[in-house]
Amino acid sequence: MPRFDRYILRLLLGAFGFFALTLVGVYWINRAVGLFDQLIGSGQTALVFLEFSALTLPSVIKILLPVAAFIGTVYAGNRLLSDSELVVMQATGFSPFRLARPVALFGLIVVAMMLVLSHVLVPMARSAAAAQRSEMSENITAHFLQDGQFTHPSPGVTLYIRDISDRGELQDLYLADDRQAQARTSYTANRALFLRGPSGPKLLMVGGMVQVLDRRTGNLSVTRFTDFTYDLGAVLTKPGRSGRGADEVPTAELLRAGPDLAAETGETIGALTYEAHARFAEPLMALTATLIGFAALMQGGNSRMGNWRQISLAVMLLIAIQGLTTFAASRGPRIEGGYLLAYLGPTLGIVLALGLLAWAGRSRAPSRPAAPREVAA
Repeated sequence: MPRFDRYILRLLLGAFGFFALTLVGVYWINRAVGLFDQLIGSGQTALVFLEFSALTLPSVIKILLPVAAFIGTVYAGNRLLSDSELVVMQATGFSPFRLARPVALFGLIVVAMMLVLSHVLVPMARSAAAAQRSEMSENITAHFLQDGQFTHPSPGVTLYIRDISDRGELQDLYLADDRQAQARTSYTANRALFLRGPSGPKLLMVGGMVQVLDRRTGNLSVTRFTDFTYDLGAVLTKPGRSGRGADEVPTAELLRAGPDLAAETGETIGALTYEAHARFAEPLMALTATLIGFAALMQGGNSRMGNWRQISLAVMLLIAIQGLTTFAASRGPRIEGGYLLAYLGPTLGIVLALGLLAWAGRSRAPSRPAAPREVAA
């Protein structure tokens, strides 16, 4: 690699590293504050908070890397223009496309980082976070199993346990479910066990009865049981999908999506296919952002008033491309062959950047001198 390219690449990587760490740190701290209050308030330890917040980092980094790449490119390019380094290189014969070569290489480096995040780290982190969230739900449920006092796991539900034995048996349990407006249900049991299962925590009550009071008629029905299972997890958490989400499924499995995977995730096959191709298309936005940022700066030379017009042009172009990408994400999963729309935004952005570079080269092309005229004697 020529020395000039190494110099530009080193400058871009330095600016990118600084802005990436700053943006990720600010965004992560902002989210961590709310997460800390939620977890610590529900009785979780600081270790659980650190583990859960670490699992959110890959998603945060994937979102902010293109932004950091764009800001780093604009910062480095503006510095090169202010120091007249790009002007000197253009005067020696470097075209805008030649000057953009290290910028494109820098963009490809960021693309490689985002590919690893999109296809490996983010799905793994979200899958682990879902498992951690399920375990937290069970721990929160167990937090309400306190003997000798009335607790309220959720509005309309009252739980009382006389004693908890050394073996974990709940002695003389009383549970009142008052969430329905038409009826009030009360459960009593001599013994009960707290069970953890794949569908959530449950109470296995032994030797008791169920009393249902109809509020409209005032009738009371009593049913005695030998054993009865009560879904305690549904009291604390909203019922949801028991399978994986589309963002937790590996890319190779998404590309082979069939009816089974669609039923598990609750998504259509078209949406799953779009998700797979979006993982390839989203990293290209980093290359788009770097090329547009640099190409916009090349539209004017160094000025004492700064390069705010060129920077504003780059920002507006990126906003338009992001808007197009958002529109594609809303339409692509619902139409046949819509996964191709995932590549629309990045492709258009790269074409615009190449067009800006070509225009910058044309505007600086030296004009040919006019042919001398013959003067009649």
